[in-house]
Amino acid sequence: MEQSFADRVTVVLPSLNPDEKLQKTVDALLSVGFTDIVIVNDGSREDCLKFFPPVGEHITVLTHEVNRGKGAALKTAFRYVLGNRPDSLGVVTADGDGQHTAKDVRRCAEEMLRAGDRIVFGCRDFSLPQVPRRSRMGNRITSAVFRIFCGLKLSDTQTGLRAFPIKQLPLMLTIPGDRFEYETNMLHEMKAHGIPYCEVKIDTVYIEENRTSHFRPFRDSMRVYSRFLLFILTSLSSFLVDVLLFGLLLMLAEKAFSVDFGIDNARAAAATALCKACARIISALFNYTLNRKKVFASAAAVGRTMLRYFVLAGCIMLLSAGATALAKLLFHVGGTFFITLLGVVVDLALFIISFRLQQNWVFKKNNG
Repeated sequence: MEQSFADRVTVVLPSLNPDEKLQKTVDALLSVGFTDIVIVNDGSREDCLKFFPPVGEHITVLTHEVNRGKGAALKTAFRYVLGNRPDSLGVVTADGDGQHTAKDVRRCAEEMLRAGDRIVFGCRDFSLPQVPRRSRMGNRITSAVFRIFCGLKLSDTQTGLRAFPIKQLPLMLTIPGDRFEYETNMLHEMKAHGIPYCEVKIDTVYIEENRTSHFRPFRDSMRVYSRFLLFILTSLSSFLVDVLLFGLLLMLAEKAFSVDFGIDNARAAAATALCKACARIISALFNYTLNRKKVFASAAAVGRTMLRYFVLAGCIMLLSAGATALAKLLFHVGGTFFITLLGVVVDLALFIISFRLQQNWVFKKNNG
């Protein structure tokens, strides 16, 4: 590695309660030519402080007084690099427990320079026998979810070995999340902003079946999948608003305007249609607001995003009716139960399409 290159690429190591492997990782990075290593002590226990290497010419240690999470540690390091490395070409984030080899960190750094504005992911091979079952299944599920919902084809969504050109760091600081969900939120924001990326295959290293990992399976998994779960919850809550409001409006029409819904006449039909239309518009506005503010956190103009949202909603409604009817003809489905089940399958596919279009079109963000 050329000296000028090494001086201008920072390796970031977030660390919580490390052991002797942290010093070994630092020594290995120095041996392959890195000369700027930033370690973030994320509120480690006092008995673990002895494992942090001494601050020196090539080593900087930043400290959180209390544990704030891996995402917060990465942001602290990114801010430090932006404020103290004016000639920086970028940063490479890695784990300090020996699960990322120094040569792989170097390969990702070199690929970052060749790849221009691309973010580089160091991706493991999860088909190898040494991969713990929990890690293999977790990555496969997450990779499949991102491919289906976001169209993001990444073989290792949870890798901590990532190389960021300096141009991308300001955006990384705006991404929500302070713990493990931060790295997943990066993927959402990269897709929303149209940021390019590439993969570098790296060695698959699991030490003691990853027992030193601070990932909490249930709590941190909920954070990782939070955007997808929020989208499901906003859809369900909007459905409930639609149903409850429709019933309330029918009751109001019956009492206030003496509409008799027990009689099949034009007045009752018109009142039913009007109540349903009002309920659907209000529930759609409710859903739009939740998705804009909570799910996709969009700062785009309300007028533009609302117009796109309602165009999409109208198209989804027409596609739902048309696709269900077409599928019935093609598969010769009969009976109300099977037709209803077919409608559910069609709407599930459209639900996924709706998520992707809302992220990539309705609430699309501008890079830079």
